[in-house]
Amino acid sequence: MRLLLPFLFFSCLIGCKNSSNDTSEEVVIYTSLDRVHSEPVFRKFEQETGIKVRAVYDTEASKTVGLVNRLIAEKNRPKADVFWNSEILRTLILKEKGLLTPYTSPNAAAIPDTFKDSAGYWTGFAARARVIFYNTDRVQEPPTTLAELSTPQWREQVAIANPLFGTTNTQLAVWWQEWGPDKTQGYLTSLKQNGVHIVPGNGPARDLVASGEIALCLTDTDDAWQAISKKRPVAMIYPDQEGEGTLLIPNTVCLIANGPNPETGKKLIDYLLSEETESYLAHSASAQIPVRDSVPRPEHVRSLEQIVHQKVDFEAARQQVTTASEWAQREFLNP
Repeated sequence: MRLLLPFLFFSCLIGCKNSSNDTSEEVVIYTSLDRVHSEPVFRKFEQETGIKVRAVYDTEASKTVGLVNRLIAEKNRPKADVFWNSEILRTLILKEKGLLTPYTSPNAAAIPDTFKDSAGYWTGFAARARVIFYNTDRVQEPPTTLAELSTPQWREQVAIANPLFGTTNTQLAVWWQEWGPDKTQGYLTSLKQNGVHIVPGNGPARDLVASGEIALCLTDTDDAWQAISKKRPVAMIYPDQEGEGTLLIPNTVCLIANGPNPETGKKLIDYLLSEETESYLAHSASAQIPVRDSVPRPEHVRSLEQIVHQKVDFEAARQQVTTASEWAQREFLNP
C-alpha cells in the first residue's frame, strides 16, 4: 500500500481536471464551419479570455449530419458545451430532442427575431446565400431563376451537392415546405431528367464549374467567393430576385444541455455573437453576410437590405426534413 500512495498522488496531479492545483478553464465546441474559418475565431477568443477551446470539426461531405449524430449519441453524457452549426435545421432537431438548454446572450439583442429562437435555444448570425454559380467562359447570359436550371439549354451542365447533407439538405426541406411536395418533386425530377450532376458537396460542385468541366451549379456564397478570390473565370447570381428571393441560411450557435463547462460555454457564445466575430466572418474568405446592419463588412459582401431573400419558417421546414430526404434518397439519387 505504501508503494501505491506516491503513484496515486502523482497520477492525480497530472490527471485530475478538478484538482485544486488546476485553475485552467476550457470549453468544448463542435462546429461544422470550415476549420480554416472557425479556428482563427477560437484562437482570438483564447487570447482575449485565457479560456482553452477544444474544437471538434467534421468532414465536407457529412458536415453537420455527423456532428448532430454524435451529439445525439452523447446525450446521456455530453462532451460538448457549444454547437456552432453552419446551418440551422439540424440545430432545430437537437432542440426537439432535448439536447439544448436556453441561453440568451446579451449580444443577441440586435439580431433580428427571424434569426433567433424566441425561447433562447439558438441564435443565428453570419448568413450564407444559396446562389447560382457559373463559368464566365462558358456562360454569357446566366440564368436568374432556379427554374431555368432544368431547361434544355442547360442539359448536363448543372451540378448540385448531395441533397441529404449540409445546406443542400436545408434547401430541400425549405422547398418541400414553401413550394409543397408536388412542386419540389417535379423540380428535382426535371433536374434529374436534364442530366444534373450530383456531387458530394458544395465545394466539389464549385470546382467543376471553376475548371470549366460544367457550366453551372448551386452552391453557397462562401464556396463561390473562394473561387472568385482566386481570379477564376467565375461569377454568381442571387436567384429569383424578382420573385420569392434567394434562400439565406444563417450559422446558428447553441448551448448543449448538461455540458461539462456551461459557464465558459456561455462566454464563447457571447463571443461568437459579437459584432467583432460577425465582421471577421464577413471580411474572411468565406464572406458571410452579417445579419445586423451595424456590422462592418467589405463592399463585395451584400447587406440583408441588398438581397431579396425568402421569408422562411425554419421551424416548419424542419418538420419536412425526414420526408423530403427519404423521397430524395429513393427517387432523386437512385439511377
